[in-house]
Amino acid sequence: MVVRQGLRALLEREKFDVVGEAADGREATRLARDLQPDVAILDLAMPLLNGMEAARTIRKEEPSIQLIALTVHGEDPYVLSALEAGFRGYLLKSQAAAQLIRAIQEVRRGGTYLGPGVSRVVVDAYLGKADYSPDPLTQREREVLQLVAEGKTTKEVARLLGVTPKTAESHRTRMMAKLDIHDTAGLVRYAIRRGLVQA
Repeated sequence: MVVRQGLRALLEREKFDVVGEAADGREATRLARDLQPDVAILDLAMPLLNGMEAARTIRKEEPSIQLIALTVHGEDPYVLSALEAGFRGYLLKSQAAAQLIRAIQEVRRGGTYLGPGVSRVVVDAYLGKADYSPDPLTQREREVLQLVAEGKTTKEVARLLGVTPKTAESHRTRMMAKLDIHDTAGLVRYAIRRGLVQA
């Protein structure tokens, strides 16, 4: 909440129109669909639907919206997964406000903006120096994984996703088989490593 208020104040001071704010990833996707902003700034660690999955949904439903990740995560898997998910900008929260303004301007023009230190990750991946393995899960399985890692029961997962408990359990079983993980603690560790939830 405090971060969102500070961000709104910064953007309005720079004469940007802030058309909406979201408390979680599901609300962010709904607002993107309803308000059609030029640019959406998403945190990667949002409850109910993380920034990666929110970005994938927004890109699919509203491809004209440019996406910027504003996060605490500068590690390789986060950056590469975010670019794969459709983000055109990637900044760390520790970077100066001027970086965010430049990122917004650049992605609105159709470009890409990577904050200082982040571009090295992309170059290393391109040159084959980064050890990056793509996530084998489907989008729905990643949604289930995040909710399980957040401590939701099968019934709660089913309700949030609008499916039956049997279907939610089926997604969970398939996901665990793909990852060769056999307990909830292992799923939580995997979700943390992939940036779906924070430790």
